[in-house]
Amino acid sequence: MVAFDSEKLRTFAAVIEHGTLDGAARALHITAPAVSLRLKSLEQSVGRVLLQRSSPVQPTEAGETVLRLARQLAMLEDEAARELQLDDNPGVRTIPIAVNADSLAIWFMAAVRRIARELDVMVELLRDDEHFSSAQLRAGTVVAAIVADDLKVQGARSDPLGIMRYLPVASPRWVERWMPEGIDLRRLQGAPAVDYDRKDQHQERFVRTRLKQALDAPRHWIPSSHEYAAAVRSGLGWGLVPEPQCAADIARGRLIELTPGKPYDVTLYWHRQKIESGPLARISEIVAEESARALRPVR
Repeated sequence: MVAFDSEKLRTFAAVIEHGTLDGAARALHITAPAVSLRLKSLEQSVGRVLLQRSSPVQPTEAGETVLRLARQLAMLEDEAARELQLDDNPGVRTIPIAVNADSLAIWFMAAVRRIARELDVMVELLRDDEHFSSAQLRAGTVVAAIVADDLKVQGARSDPLGIMRYLPVASPRWVERWMPEGIDLRRLQGAPAVDYDRKDQHQERFVRTRLKQALDAPRHWIPSSHEYAAAVRSGLGWGLVPEPQCAADIARGRLIELTPGKPYDVTLYWHRQKIESGPLARISEIVAEESARALRPVR
């Protein structure tokens, strides 16, 4: 059984975090050759190549496993040192979390504010599509992520948070231009749509579900949750907008719901490291409480 050296693990994590051996050396206050020696020794002890020598460096598949271990060990060591008051100047921990744009815009900042008030930590949010964010947890880039599926990630646990409801909507002007004879989803083909970015598959999945065919339409890409909703409201195209961002506009007639009573629901999950330190355990509780206030319950 391999006995992992905590100093080498910290060095490996620093290289990934800073992207270069020189950056890690500056952060650790050692020389770049010393960083290289520690990495070489760690790879020899594991018997695997752990780093892709790219720019910035990236972990290999084996390196992702070691990076998860390094982050978990660092959190546990830090927590123990604080509880035992072994560190006179412990500094402030940073907790990296992957979050999707709509959660960030609608409810997740309430969780961040509580985390900042209650815990002696800083939060680093990495925005990613909820269908892709589990890859960041798998790679060890983050210690927790909001994910749109319950697929198991090695070394992580998962709990459902709730349902983010999306409504297919368009402005009255858009409907008048593209569906003058009444709402007909078949007219979505060829009509302008708004996507968040090129990872965004919500509109595509919605059309495949309703029409049993791929969406073939010109698209605008607006990579901001608030500006995305504003673009749909202005008539640039139709789009799937989170219910909290469009319900008032529908009630006032500024947006028209294209499929009343037939929403597009996305179940969100909270994935995090299986070994939860004190801060991460409390962060998970806060996230669950805030999501319960903002999301629909999972049936």
